[in-house]
Amino acid sequence: MDGGGAPRISSRRRSDKPYKGIRMRKWGKWVAEIREPNKRSRIWLGSYSTAVAAARAYDTAVFYLRGPTAKLNFPDQIAAGSALNDLSAASIRKKAAEVGARVDALHSTNRLSPKPAWFQEEIDLNKQPEPEPAEPEDSSLDYSS
Repeated sequence: MDGGGAPRISSRRRSDKPYKGIRMRKWGKWVAEIREPNKRSRIWLGSYSTAVAAARAYDTAVFYLRGPTAKLNFPDQIAAGSALNDLSAASIRKKAAEVGARVDALHSTNRLSPKPAWFQEEIDLNKQPEPEPAEPEDSSLDYSS
């Protein structure tokens, strides 16, 4: 028997895994993980409602692990200026989870109130969100009775 063998036949179709670094759980959640360079271990990047959110989490992690030459799912949506001081697995996981959560929130908001693509503003998903201003309390409501 030679080591070359026949090409491996995959039962999965390409549409089952639309982006690199992600997979779909049986119950419909999308998960992302990445192998650490020169190690057998993986960094768990989180579980998300959408494939896009999981893919963006993967992109964030692979960018920090492999640099600007990394193969990304969304190369035009990575913030090249943002750098992590600590490149530990924990800090990469945290940053990737933040980006994935923001994308998930954005996609779930858009599903509730879809706007035409031309109406949506560009949002930098790699930026920390700004705190929302506090709403004034309504003194006319009295719950003490």
